[in-house]
Amino acid sequence: MRFDGVFDQLNRCNEANTGENKNMVNGNTERLLDPNQKNEDDLKHRIWDELKKLWVIGAPSILARVSSFGIIVVTQAFMGHIGELELASFSLVQTTNMRFVDGILYGLGSVIPTLCGQAFGAGQYHMMGIYLQQSWIILLTVSIFLVPVFIFTTPILRLLGETEELSNYAGKLSPWFIPVLYYHILGISTQMYLQAQLKIMVVGWITAISFVINLILSWIMVDKLNWGVPGAMGAMTVSVCLILFTVFIYVFGGWCKDSWRGFSKSALNELWPVVKLSISSGIMLCFEIWNSAVLILLVGYMKNAKVAVSAFSICLSIIAWVYMISTGFSGAASVRVANELGKGDGMAAKFSIKINLSISLTVGVIFSILALVFSETISYAFTSSTEVAKEVSGLSVLLALIILLNSIQPVFSGVAIGAGWQSLVASVNLFCNYVIGFPLAIFLGYVFHLQVKGVWIGMISGLAAQTVVLAYITWRTDWDAQVDKTMARLSRWILPSS
Repeated sequence: MRFDGVFDQLNRCNEANTGENKNMVNGNTERLLDPNQKNEDDLKHRIWDELKKLWVIGAPSILARVSSFGIIVVTQAFMGHIGELELASFSLVQTTNMRFVDGILYGLGSVIPTLCGQAFGAGQYHMMGIYLQQSWIILLTVSIFLVPVFIFTTPILRLLGETEELSNYAGKLSPWFIPVLYYHILGISTQMYLQAQLKIMVVGWITAISFVINLILSWIMVDKLNWGVPGAMGAMTVSVCLILFTVFIYVFGGWCKDSWRGFSKSALNELWPVVKLSISSGIMLCFEIWNSAVLILLVGYMKNAKVAVSAFSICLSIIAWVYMISTGFSGAASVRVANELGKGDGMAAKFSIKINLSISLTVGVIFSILALVFSETISYAFTSSTEVAKEVSGLSVLLALIILLNSIQPVFSGVAIGAGWQSLVASVNLFCNYVIGFPLAIFLGYVFHLQVKGVWIGMISGLAAQTVVLAYITWRTDWDAQVDKTMARLSRWILPSS
């Protein structure tokens, strides 16, 4: 009886301890399954995961764009140290002829991120090579009408009212840009094709190496051999051709075996829908890229045109350097949005846009501050003229503001390309830049006699309006409906794999 009582007491203690342990486990489980904590952990994981995806695309894309543009800037810098006339002429060709051509080529070629990105997300890899070939057909056909722009530069600039001296010298320089034209036709579209399938790292390294080679060749040919303008332009030509040939070797050499299966007659099938989307893309980006060309022409009519054009072109070069970073985020936005829409996940596309905008805006704030502090110092990298450097310094506040806006707007353009909104955004760009921006630039620059500053203010007003409208369109978009539209497009255009 005594042992029975002890056993009964032990059983009661064990039951009590078991109950306490259950309560402790349940309490811990409740704490572990706290919805707020779980949601917070999920959000952190999603943000980190999206950041990695964006930087995998964005970082090599930024490296490629900065290095590619750096080749032009290095050439411009060497031209500036050769002489003011050489710098102004190079800047005029770069910001008129090349901007005009780039607007068309980049616009028509931007159909590649839309189609290839969505096909990659849907797992239809074989269509990516066909889309690339269709883009080449369109771009090479258009190039027939673009080459004369570089042959007849002098009469074109005379017709536009530029000075005789600038027009004549620019006409001598412009044929050197024809290899750059074909690099943009074939090389840039191929880079977009590689970016859509997350193989942009190789392009980043290729262009970075070519940039270094260009810097060395320019130093040897201009400073050491004293070849002057032919030396600077020859170094640029060698560098862009090197990028083009190396990218072709990568694509044709078997490193893209899933997406590149050789040249195919299928590229001629369903070509018209691609042409229509390419035209919409062309109109969309033409209005963006042509802005600086129109502005440089406006500045060219002002008093002391040499200094005004040189200072304005230096500011545009500084903006373009930062813009290359922003377009890296733009490329990442187009790929991520296109991939997620191709997969059928509209909410993932929307989440990616938010993260991308946060990063790009942060970068823009940093570079805006740097522009305010170091604008005059940076200008001496492009010119030896104190007068030009002071003119650049006087534009530093406006320069910083436009850098900030340019950190946001390209992301929205990338979203538009990824989603296939080219026609809509083309209308927005046309209205904001050519109805608001340029008329205001002319009014402030010439009527109010604010000169270069007035042109800048008009440019900023158009860009700000464009950014606000695109932000509103993106915010109001039904991303589930965008998934349906993407699936409908893919079902119409996808060809069977051979």
